[in-house]
Amino acid sequence: MNYVLASRNKKKIAELEAILRSFVTDKNKFRLLSLDDIGVTDEIPEDGATFEENAAIKASVPASKGYWGIADDSGLCVDALDGAPGVFSARFAAMNGFSIGMDADANNNALLLEKLRDVPHEKRGAKFVCAIAVCPPLGNGGVFTVRGECAGIILEKPRGADGFGYDPLFFHEESGKTFAELGAGRKNEISHRAMALKALAELNIIK
Repeated sequence: MNYVLASRNKKKIAELEAILRSFVTDKNKFRLLSLDDIGVTDEIPEDGATFEENAAIKASVPASKGYWGIADDSGLCVDALDGAPGVFSARFAAMNGFSIGMDADANNNALLLEKLRDVPHEKRGAKFVCAIAVCPPLGNGGVFTVRGECAGIILEKPRGADGFGYDPLFFHEESGKTFAELGAGRKNEISHRAMALKALAELNIIK
């Protein structure tokens, strides 16, 4: 069966597909497409107030074209910043007019470090949050949403070369590594995305 992930982020698509394939019943028939694969070229507005609302908005787009739509909305919530950047994680630096170059991830990480410059280690707690929405073709049956979280600490400087987004700054205490040091296999076992997808598997929607 064809499912469409409402994203163009190749790293995110690969990460989600790897986890999804671990629990689908018929791996040979499971196929995950992107927005580009179905000819959706317009940017989808992410104007929801929560991760769940944004995920539902995005999943409804491929569903409106007759596909099973899957979408995630995820971000970093930092305790010392009252939960920011939250739903604005991907555009944190851009919204604040902060730039050190052309790379959005580097800009976001640099701004986060600036915001936390005088915050001691014991108060640098944070969590990654992921909401995943699944919308049946044409919205028949409504939208299903699940949520996953992973707690950690924001380091004072980045570590690791893998991952994306805030991964180099997000230290997972149990593993003793940042998300950018873990490697895809371990990250896909413990991440916020993995937790959300495990919750999705329990719903038995995607087979």
